[in-house]
Amino acid sequence: LAGSGQVSAEKLSKYLLMGELSLDGILQPIRGALPIALQGRKEGFSGVILPRANAREAAMVSDFEVIGVDNLNEVIRFFENHSNKPEPLRVHMQEEFFRLQQPFTEDFSDVKGQENIKRVMEIAAAGGHNVLLIGPPGAGKTMLAKRLPSILPDLTLEEALETTKIHSVAGKLGKERSLLTRRPFRSPHHTVSDVALVGGGQFPQPGEISLAHNGVLFLDELPEFKRTVLEVMRQPLEDRVVSISRARFSVEYPASFMLVASMNPCPCGYYNHPEKDCVCPPGTVQKYLNRISGPLLDRIDLHVEVTPVTFGELTKAARGEGSQQIRGRVMQAREVQRNRYSEVAGLHCNAQVPSQLLQEHCYLNETCKGLLSQAMQRLGLSARAYDRIIKVSRTIADLEGSPGIEAAHVAEAIQYRSLDRESWAG
Repeated sequence: LAGSGQVSAEKLSKYLLMGELSLDGILQPIRGALPIALQGRKEGFSGVILPRANAREAAMVSDFEVIGVDNLNEVIRFFENHSNKPEPLRVHMQEEFFRLQQPFTEDFSDVKGQENIKRVMEIAAAGGHNVLLIGPPGAGKTMLAKRLPSILPDLTLEEALETTKIHSVAGKLGKERSLLTRRPFRSPHHTVSDVALVGGGQFPQPGEISLAHNGVLFLDELPEFKRTVLEVMRQPLEDRVVSISRARFSVEYPASFMLVASMNPCPCGYYNHPEKDCVCPPGTVQKYLNRISGPLLDRIDLHVEVTPVTFGELTKAARGEGSQQIRGRVMQAREVQRNRYSEVAGLHCNAQVPSQLLQEHCYLNETCKGLLSQAMQRLGLSARAYDRIIKVSRTIADLEGSPGIEAAHVAEAIQYRSLDRESWAG
C-alpha cells in the first residue's frame, strides 16, 4: 500500500505492525504481543498497530501508542487520518494491576491438623525453598501444595510483567487477560515429555518450568515421572534459567520457580503408615526411592513426611490458622531478606544465595558448626545438602526475627532432611 502511494510511507515507518492477516482482510490475534511491544518501544517506534484482541496486552507498555484494529481498512483509515480512524488504547498499568487481582479460593484454614507440615510450607514460602512431601495416599499432600501460593508474597509489577511476557510468548494468556497478577501454579501430569517440561521444539517455546517462573511448579507422584524428564531439571533448579539450543539459534528463558513435589513412600503407598501394613517385597522401598537421583534430591531443601490426619482432628469444629496470618509472617521474613541482599543484583531470598556468599550472610557460630558437623557425619550429607541446611536455618531465624543463626534453627533445619537418613528406607 505504501509502495503504490495509498498510504504515507513516512508515517508507516514510525509504526510497528503485527498480526495475522487473513485473505478477507481480517486481522487474527498473535502470540507474544507484550514482549514485541516492549522491544518496539526500545527500538524507537512511535507505536504499534495490532489485532484488537492483543491491544490490551500490548497497552501495558507505557509511553507507547497502541492501536487495536479488526481489519486492514481500519489500518488504512488510521494512516489517512480519516475522521473515523481508530484511537490509541490507553491503560494505566498500576490501576490494571490492582483491578485484575483476585482473592484466593484455597486457604490453609481448610487444612485439619498437619501443623508440622504447615510450618514447613511457611518456611518454604519465607525463603523460596524447594519442598518434597512424602506420605501415604490421602494424607493431604496435594491439598497442602495447592495452598502454597496463598501464603507467598504478591507479585511486584516488575515480576508481573516478566511472567506475563513468558505466558504471552507461549500463547497461554487468554483473550481477556492483559496482565498476570497472581503467582503461577503449574502442575504437569507425570506423563509430561522433556520438551513440554523444559521447553523446546523447532521454534523453541517456554516449557512448564518457565511458565512457573516467579511461582510454583508442583510435581505430583514424583517417582512416576520419567528419569530423563527429572534429570533435565537439575540445571534450571541451580541456575534459575533454561538454555535451549537448536541448529539455527539458541534462546534462554527464565525459570526461577519454587519446586514442590509429592510422592508415596513406596509402590503400595503404606510404608511407615501408623495403621496400615506395607505389602511391598524387601528392597522395593529403596528401589522406588532410587527413581529420584541423589543430585536432584540434593537440590530440594526440605524433605518432610506427611502422616495421615486422625479422625479426631478431622472432626474438630475449630478452623486452623488461615493463610492471611501465615502470609503476614512470610512477608516480614521476605522484607528482612530483601534488605539483606539489596546490594546484590538478582538476589531476593535465602534459597538464591550462592555458596560464595554463605559465609557472609549465613554465619554459623561454633555451637551451630558442631551440631551440623555431627549431622553431616551421621547422615552422610553432600556439600550441596550442607549449603541447603544453612540456608533453611537462615530462613527459620528470619521468621523468628533473630539477627543470627542459633543452634535451635540448625536443629530444626536438619530434621527436614528425611530422605538423608540411612535408616529411612529400611
